[in-house]
Order: sequence, then C-alpha cells, then structure tokens
Amino acid sequence: MQMGFIRRFFLGDRDKAEDRKLQDPQQDPQQPSSTKLSDNVDYLLNALNKSSDLKIRALNKGHAVLVYIESLVDQEKVQENIFAPLEWGEIDDISEIPNARHTKNLEEAIMTLLRGHAIYLEDGNSRITRFNVTSVFNRNVEEPQNEKVVRGSHDGFVENLMININLVRKRIEHRDLVVKYFKVGKKTNTNIAIIYMDGIADPEIVQKMEERVKAISVDMIQSPGYVEEFIEDNPYSPFPQMLNSERPDRVVANIMEGRIALMAEGSPTTLIAPSTFFMFYQAADDYNARWYTGTFVRLIRLASFIIAVALPAFYIAIISYHYEVLPDQLLIPVKSSINEIAYPPLLEALIMVIIIELIRESGIRLPSPVGQTIGIVGGLVIGDAVVRAGLVSNLMVIVVALTAIASFVVPSNELSTTLRLMTFPLIFLAGTFGFIGIVFGFLFLTIHLTRLESFGVPYFSPVAPLNIRDLKDTFIRLPLFMMKKRPKDAHPMQVEAMQESREWVKNEQNKNEN
Repeated sequence: MQMGFIRRFFLGDRDKAEDRKLQDPQQDPQQPSSTKLSDNVDYLLNALNKSSDLKIRALNKGHAVLVYIESLVDQEKVQENIFAPLEWGEIDDISEIPNARHTKNLEEAIMTLLRGHAIYLEDGNSRITRFNVTSVFNRNVEEPQNEKVVRGSHDGFVENLMININLVRKRIEHRDLVVKYFKVGKKTNTNIAIIYMDGIADPEIVQKMEERVKAISVDMIQSPGYVEEFIEDNPYSPFPQMLNSERPDRVVANIMEGRIALMAEGSPTTLIAPSTFFMFYQAADDYNARWYTGTFVRLIRLASFIIAVALPAFYIAIISYHYEVLPDQLLIPVKSSINEIAYPPLLEALIMVIIIELIRESGIRLPSPVGQTIGIVGGLVIGDAVVRAGLVSNLMVIVVALTAIASFVVPSNELSTTLRLMTFPLIFLAGTFGFIGIVFGFLFLTIHLTRLESFGVPYFSPVAPLNIRDLKDTFIRLPLFMMKKRPKDAHPMQVEAMQESREWVKNEQNKNEN
C-alpha cells in the first residue's frame, strides 16, 4: 500500500500510459529488401537519419554498394577482408568471402551495421551480404583495483563481454557451463549474458533471472548496476541483494556452488545471485591462505560490522546518558576531553562523519597521486584543526576514525557504503534514547535482514533460518576438504561437491600399522 502510494505520488496518473507503453514486449521489426538498389539505399539512409559517419562506397561500376558506419568498423579489416580479395581476383563473387552472412531483412541489416558490420547490396538482387569488420578496443586483462589479493589469481574482467566469458570458460572446461544472451535497452541494445552450470543451478532461480531480465523495458542499459535495480527483490532496501565482483576466480567459485552470474557488455562488473549477507564478507584470500588464517581474518571482518555501525552510537549514548558504565580510571580523562566542547556529542559525531565522507569522496574524484595526498594530509590537518578549535573532542576523532577504518575492511564496496549509511540513524537513536535507542535500532536491522530475500533465498542464511552444516564457511572457514557439500542457500541441484579427498591418510596409517 505504501509503496503504491509513493509510486503514484512520484509518477502521477499522467505517466500510466507511458508505463503501459514501456511494458510492451519489444518486437523484432521486419522490412523485406527490394531488388532495386536505390530503394534499399534510401531506406538505410532514412533509417539512420543520414548520419555523417554512414559511408556508401560504389562497386561494380555503380551496380553494387558497400555500406558501413566508419566510426564502428576497422578500416584495415574492410580493405584486407573485402576490397583486397576483389581487386586481386582471388574471388569472383563477394559472397565467397569466408565470413559472409546473408539476409533479406533490411532491419536486420541495420542492426548489424550498428554492431560494426559492413553490408553489400547489389542491384537486381534482394540478398544482403554482411561481413564482420568491427573495430575492437580492449583494455588489458589486469587485477581489479578494488579487489586485490595477496595470493591467487591476479587477472580481472574487462569491458569486453567475450573476453570475460572466455576467462570463465578457461576455468570451467565443462559442457554443462551454459551461457545465455539477452538484449536489453530499446536504444542501446546492450548485450547481457547469464552464466550458470546446468545440473547444479536451480532451474527455478534460472527461470526467475531470465524472466526478470526479459521484463526490463527501458531505453538505456549501460552496466549491470542498471540491471540490478530492475531485478532485485527489494530495491528499497539499503543492503545489496546481488554480489558484484570483477574477479573471474570469485565468479567461477560461486557458479560452481550453483549460483548464477550476470554480465553486461561494456562493464567489468559481474552480478552474482542468489546472494546472502555473509557472502559479502568472504574474500579470495580466505581460500588461498591457510584455513586458520582465513578464519581469523574473516572474524575480524565480521567484528568490523559492529564497529562500523555502532561505535559512534555507543560513544554518544555513554557520554550523553550512561557515563556510569565507564571505569573510574576513564571518567577524568573523558570529562577533560569533552568539558570544553560547546556542541553536544550528537552534533560532534555528525560533523566528523560528514568530514570523513567529504575527504573520502574528494580522494576518489581527484587523480590518484593528488587523491592520496588529500586523503592523508587533509585528514591529519583537519582532524588536528577541529580539535584545537574546540569543535570536536579527541575521543570523537578517534571513534570516527575507527568507524571509517572498520567500514573499509568489508571486501564489498557496496556493503561498505551501506554500513556508513546505517551509522546515521543509529547516531540519532543513541542521541535521543541512549542504549534503548541502539537496542531498537539493531532490532529493526535484524528484522529487516531476516525478512530480506535474494531471488527467493533468505538473505541472512545460514543463520536465519539456521543451517548448522553451512556455518562451516560463514563465521569461520574450515579446511576445504571438509566442505563436501555445497551451501544450501545456493539451492544446488547436486549437493555433493566432492568425494573423500584425503583417503591417502587412512592408507598411510594402515601401511604404518602393518
């Protein structure tokens, strides 16, 4: 009811017709080609609005033409693959060129032109021959800047969809790996790929993913981030319900657990679904290092969740209402620190949190060398200045700095942003009601996390609902040979992931006994 009211409030009745128009399924247009060359050329010129980069080169004394968009094609490919064989007499008919494809639909020919193909039209013949001469500009495969690891693979996805799928297929050389293509965006016609393991991924979740992608009816899709808001279960939740990654090894590991990966042309980011809250705290280093090292680091990350969300709120509640919880040895230092501050702790915290966000945002937007300098020097100078000016206490600077560091520990940038947003409501609750406000804040947060779903999978599993078997890779990370079964939250069709892998231990023990 509330969401419907909000939608009507923002959209209004005047947008209902547009909504119905956008929901109509996209139909593949058909326009049969003519045997008259001039009619076909005129149709192409009008359909592409006589764009200046649309080139028409006459062949065969004007009885045929080669049409292409020069900003999309590779001129060397056009010369070597089309004109050179004709000029050197290697072929008699242009249709004999190896990569030639044929159609009699002008609309299909227009779509191929927009993908960087060249088309050949001949007078007296309705057949349209097309050639793939697309110009390709690819970034080198390198490690993602926001997902670095100490051990393990150091390659990452790029902006080319074919290269990204190649990186996945090289890691999963199996016939059951399925790749399905979709086109999304009426104007952009962005290529979307859904990747999963047939026989392991749940067909119902695969069907949900396909239906939601097909239901997207917009003019522009630029990246998976656009797609995410259209297909996630609860777009009004601050918590991301699909894990995003630029690491092929991480994507492959999730595919092998029975999850689905979604890629888009023009973006290195891959979406993984269904996802749970604890997946955002897992990193590739957890599995590349020894299991007890991975467990220790993961426990630190999970502890950072409490620090990032609740530390400023606890400080405000203690200073404002519950100073009696402080040990006697801390009362005098704390009181001397805040005694000369003119503002209440709530306003102190807001000032410092906003300053930290400003420094962080400016560090991202500026060039790398300048951004790092601003982040370090700016933080030191501003922090010292606000303390000397009596605007903020020393303790508040320490608390906010620890909060910022804890929020950056999360391997996922999206969840890190969410944690920083969650700090603000808890600060207001603590400043208004003290510890009671914090308790109610965490209560609402827990209720929201337990009710949230990702493609029908509980977001807070395996804690709620409780699944003891899957806890072996949640708070702790047990040795890999003990993870014989796939996580239940992925809904895998094949639960068994491995057989007994340390049988040799028993064999050696038997040999020693004999």
